[in-house]
Amino acid sequence: MSERTATLDVEQAELALVEHYGRLVRLAYCVLEDGPRRAPAAHAVTCGALPRRCTSTAALPRPRAADEDPVYVWLRLRVLRAALARPRGPWLPRSLPRGGAPARAAYALRHLERMADPDIRRLLRAAHVRDPDAALAGARAAASAPPAAGPAAPEAHAADPSDTATDLPQVPVPPQVPDSPGGPGASAPAAGPGREPCPLCGGGDGVRHALDTVRRRRRRRRSGAAALAALVCCGLLGVPGDTWGPDAAARPPLVRGSDAEHALDPSALVRARAGSWRRASRTDFGAWPARGALTRDESLLRRALVTWAQPRADVRVQAAPGTPKGPPPGPPQLLYAGRLAGTAVVLLYDGLRVARYTEPLDPDDGSAAAEDGVSLELARTAGAGTAESGALVVTRRGGEVRYLTAPWITRAARVDLLDPADEAGRTLARGADGVTGPVPLPVTLPRHCESWPGLALWGSPGAARRPQLYTDLGELAPARLTDGAERAPATGAAARRRLARTACHLPAVLDRGVRAVNSWQFARQRLPDGDGEAAWVCTRAATWRGAGARVMTQFQPPAGGPGRPGAVTSRLEDSRVCGPHARAVLTGLLWRSTEGRWYVLAAGDEDVIRLRARGEGLSGGPAEAVDNTLAVRAGREASVRLSATRRNGTDPTAPPAPVDPPD
Repeated sequence: MSERTATLDVEQAELALVEHYGRLVRLAYCVLEDGPRRAPAAHAVTCGALPRRCTSTAALPRPRAADEDPVYVWLRLRVLRAALARPRGPWLPRSLPRGGAPARAAYALRHLERMADPDIRRLLRAAHVRDPDAALAGARAAASAPPAAGPAAPEAHAADPSDTATDLPQVPVPPQVPDSPGGPGASAPAAGPGREPCPLCGGGDGVRHALDTVRRRRRRRRSGAAALAALVCCGLLGVPGDTWGPDAAARPPLVRGSDAEHALDPSALVRARAGSWRRASRTDFGAWPARGALTRDESLLRRALVTWAQPRADVRVQAAPGTPKGPPPGPPQLLYAGRLAGTAVVLLYDGLRVARYTEPLDPDDGSAAAEDGVSLELARTAGAGTAESGALVVTRRGGEVRYLTAPWITRAARVDLLDPADEAGRTLARGADGVTGPVPLPVTLPRHCESWPGLALWGSPGAARRPQLYTDLGELAPARLTDGAERAPATGAAARRRLARTACHLPAVLDRGVRAVNSWQFARQRLPDGDGEAAWVCTRAATWRGAGARVMTQFQPPAGGPGRPGAVTSRLEDSRVCGPHARAVLTGLLWRSTEGRWYVLAAGDEDVIRLRARGEGLSGGPAEAVDNTLAVRAGREASVRLSATRRNGTDPTAPPAPVDPPD
């Protein structure tokens, strides 16, 4: 096992098991509860510690002693976890003390493994012992207690570990056996009254038992490899396979050929130099350097590349709408590889997409990362500019999200989008690798919109002249928030006021591949009955793929609080309305004033010069206004359709809009 790669091969673990089998069985035997099948259980626990595949060990405790085998340290932790988690058998008396197994483990680690208390405490914590200090106290109490009396005990110092009041040996360490297979200073477990002293713990029988286990595992692997080779040969001889069938041309081919194989080589990954963005003609994801503590872990990077090229059936794959799932066309660029929240995370970029590969650092620790398993997420980022390359989501777990910021970002802050006065926000701590502290995810439950976290980024004057505002809408790249026809950053006072009344409508565009959300005020209207002035706003959520944009128009009257949502008057999907090439807008609603009177209100964009309202329920019949806004008295059940004339004498390209009560 390499300290640099922190990866354990199966063959390494098998060799270490044979070499240290006696020590591991003794440890398991001392931790397990007493019973007629204690010795076979110790063997089963020890043999079950072998991994089934190449395993990452980056999160496991490292050996303090320079001469201690790191593979043995890993196996010892696996044996300890399994022995502590083994359920109590039905033959055990109910009087055995609870928590005895952790105390026995601490005693065995101190006297058999010769470990210091800080190392024991660290190892017990890694083995999921809730109170390592209590376990150490129990071990110290057992070591200082007088030996238990037993009619069949062969020596005063050989009392059985499970015959005392604390379920621990009550005496100092048994005599050392210099030539024991367990290593220097190791001792055989003591025999209890009338029972066998852990058969096969050491000597030739123990080695043979370990060798038999390894041989059986290798025989199964060879059988599986032979079966796989037979299947491949059958495919080469003409058995229908991946290249057969009427849809073969539409299916992505398997990874083969020199170019595809080159894309799976970690040494071929593109790595931008630190600071290259200062000299680059285009500052986007291609100018990001490789960051993180695992950028040289070739084993991890190879697994990420292979998973992207051809994920296994047990890998959870997600792709944003319109994002191809195929392998990269060549060696991608490495953006990040590091450890976060018990997970190894790799971010890759192929010029069109960003891929995030995650795997648990310890697949067996029962954490949320272990339960999630291996995952691959793909998102389209083609055409991203400097502002849209400001950050990427690196983790999203437990109601929080953390970002990897661009190298030109000088400050990151969390802001509340529902509070227009929150301009500076709370500064987010960032590590040397550019990863921010956690930002809460927004609560998207109906009628529970009390805050909406946003991300504010300030950049170097050479790359990002103005601060930018973003929010997490479920994609790898946070959605940029803009305002106005020019799509400027939504950081001004008026823009923040409009955004505060729009943010609670953003759940409608979650997980839609949204690239940017732009709000544009196309009209203002003085309300009847002296109710102040209202804003008419059109909000467009543009996507990375171009198609599938979502549009909504809002009526934002005066409100008691700045974060009160506006009334949605219309919704459109996959429409050009409110885009850079389609500025024609026409909408309206039924509205009740503070005096209790009902009105039909309507508004069009600034090029509208005449508005008409026709239908049932209008007071005085059809109404018309020579302006881009209209207000006319109507009944509560009025059914009205709107039409408009523009400056050039034509009607808007959109059909006449119906008037309905607001959402």
